[in-house]
Amino acid sequence: MILASGAGTRVGANLNKVFLPLAGRRIVSWSLSAFAKVPEVGVLVLVTRPQDEELVREVVDAEPADVEVVHGGGSRQESELNALRHLAGRIGAGAVDTVLLHDGARPLVTPNLIIEVLRVAREHGGAMPGLAADDIFGADGDTLGARPPGTVVRAQTPQGFRAQPLLAAYEQAASEGFEGTDTASVMERFSALPVHWVPGEEQNMKVTYPHDLVVAGQVLSR
Repeated sequence: MILASGAGTRVGANLNKVFLPLAGRRIVSWSLSAFAKVPEVGVLVLVTRPQDEELVREVVDAEPADVEVVHGGGSRQESELNALRHLAGRIGAGAVDTVLLHDGARPLVTPNLIIEVLRVAREHGGAMPGLAADDIFGADGDTLGARPPGTVVRAQTPQGFRAQPLLAAYEQAASEGFEGTDTASVMERFSALPVHWVPGEEQNMKVTYPHDLVVAGQVLSR
């Protein structure tokens, strides 16, 4: 599941940032391409906004793999739930056993990271890539919670979970009006599945500000 239904106003563009050009392609195209290279990924779902239909069609038509398009909602979590409901029949039938959710503004994700997140999610129930964040400090100048080195991480995507518990957790969150910070937070609240940390990748950055486009372009040019 590639999430591309946000606006991305901080990047300073007059269109959804995931459709900005990057090294000859749209930003979100790089993520779709990475997932399409993983043989075990059987379904690619692109979550979009209705007003981006023309750009979506351009991206989807350029992909060699089949991409299913779902319209998102008013929040990230609602968009994810819409996509999960789109897959609900296949999840119930066991045709989709694990779901990976990826931010379309992270164009530098590699097939290797996708494969590892999928493997760990299938083995343990949940997987989240991240980088050690021992350099993060609280407002008082102390490291977060004075926790030991290596116990605080910067979360990345894709985050992966067994499909049936994921759908059930999101439906319960919707019924109770709970809005999590990310997929893992919803699962921690409404599921007993453990979420295992997978070492992330330094280059798996999120395009948020204009200079991020420059950095991402330099990485891709190498």
